[in-house]
Amino acid sequence: MQKKNLTIIALSLALIYTSAKAQENVYPAVAQKGTTVITHATIHVGNGSILNDASVVFVNGKIKEVGNNITAPADATIIDATGKQVYPGLILPLSSLGLREINSGVRGSNDYQEIGENNASIRSIVSYNTDSKVTNVLRSNGVLLAHVAPMGDLIEGSSSIVQLDAWNYEDAAYKTDIGMFINMPTLLPRRGRGGFMRPQAGGDPLKAAFEKIEVLKKFFTDAKAYLNEKNHVSNNLKFEAVRGLYTGKQKLYIRANEVKQMLLAIDLGKTFGFNIVLVGAVESLQIANILVENKIPVILDNQHALPTTEDDDIDQLYKLPAQLKKAGVLFAINDANDQAKQRNISFNAGTAAAYGLDKEEALSSITLNTAKILGIDDVTGSIEVGKDANLFISEGDILDMRGNQLSKAFIQGRDISLDNKQKQLYERYKYKYKIK
Repeated sequence: MQKKNLTIIALSLALIYTSAKAQENVYPAVAQKGTTVITHATIHVGNGSILNDASVVFVNGKIKEVGNNITAPADATIIDATGKQVYPGLILPLSSLGLREINSGVRGSNDYQEIGENNASIRSIVSYNTDSKVTNVLRSNGVLLAHVAPMGDLIEGSSSIVQLDAWNYEDAAYKTDIGMFINMPTLLPRRGRGGFMRPQAGGDPLKAAFEKIEVLKKFFTDAKAYLNEKNHVSNNLKFEAVRGLYTGKQKLYIRANEVKQMLLAIDLGKTFGFNIVLVGAVESLQIANILVENKIPVILDNQHALPTTEDDDIDQLYKLPAQLKKAGVLFAINDANDQAKQRNISFNAGTAAAYGLDKEEALSSITLNTAKILGIDDVTGSIEVGKDANLFISEGDILDMRGNQLSKAFIQGRDISLDNKQKQLYERYKYKYKIK
C-alpha cells in the first residue's frame, strides 16, 4: 500500500511539473504603440454587415477607421489580409474560466464555488487565474473576452469580465462586478433531458423550492432596507455586494431553464426593479412574448444537447436561436460543455446558422449581442470606430471548424500570442517522429 501511494504521489508531481513547464514561453503582449492597419480583408463588423476588400486602422488600442479606400499612414504597421477574414473578438457570455481548471474532482484546481446558501459577497475576479492552460486554447479559437462567474447553491456571487492576455487578475479585469448570480430552485421533481436536476430525496420538493424563493425575497428585501439607511451600526458585506442591483450598475443573472422558473425569475426582477438576464433558458421560446415585452435577454448555455421533453423535435435546441431571433428576443450563444472548455462557442453559433439563423446574426450572437447583454457594447463587440481593437484574422469562416484558423489576434490593439500547450505538444512530437 505504501509503495502504491508513493507511486501515485510521484505521478502527481510529474503531472504538476509538466503543467508548470508548458506554455512558459507564452506571455502577455506589450501595449500597442503607433498605428496598425489591416488591409484588403473581408471584415465582418459584428453588427450584421460585411465589408469587402476593406481596411481597419487602430491606434494605441482603439479603432480609428474602418472601410474601403483607406490610405495607411507612412509609419503604420501594415498587415496584408488578402483572401482572409477579419472578425471582432469572440466573447464568452458565461464561464468558469480561470476558476476551474480540471473538472474531475481535483479540488486544488477549482475555485469557483463556496459552501453555503448565500455567497453574495464572493467576487469571481479575485480568484481568476491568468495562468490557466485553457485560456491560450480559447484565444487560438478567437475568444478574447470572457464573463467569469462563480457557482453555488442559491446566491452565488458577483461576476466580472476579463480579457485573456494578462499577468494577473488586476491586469485581466475588463469590467468588474457587473452582475450578481443566483440559481433559481427547480420546480420539477425529475431529471429531464435538458438537465433539470432532481431534488434531494425526502420531503416535498415544491415546498423546498418555494422556501428557497422566499429566502431570496427576504434577502433582497432586507438588503434594500439596509442600503436605504444613512448610517449603519456595522457593515454587511452581503448587502453591500448587491448595491449595484438597486442602482442599475449591476444585472441579476438568474440560472433557470423551466418555464415556471423563468416566470418566477421575471416576477423577482419586477418586484425589486432589477435588470435581469436569464441563463440557460432552454424553454424560453414558450415565453418569448413575455421576454420581449419586459426586454429580458437570455444566454443559451448549450445547444448540443437533447430537448427537454419528449414532445420536442430532436433538433429543438439547434433551432432555438433562429426562433428567438424571429420572436425578437435578444440572446447570446454560449458553450457550457465542461469537456470542450468553451472553445467550441463559434461552432455552436455555426450550428445555429445551419438551423435557420443568418450567418452574420450567428456571429452577432457571440460578439455584439453578448456585449449588449453584458453592458460593454460601447467599447467592444464589433469592429467600429471608437471601440477597443479586439479583433482577429482568420484564414476562413470562423463558424466552421475547417475555416477557423487564426493567423493574428489583437486585444486592445496588442498583438497577442496564439501559441498554446496543445500546439507545443504537436510540434514536439512532429519533431520526435520526424514528421514534416
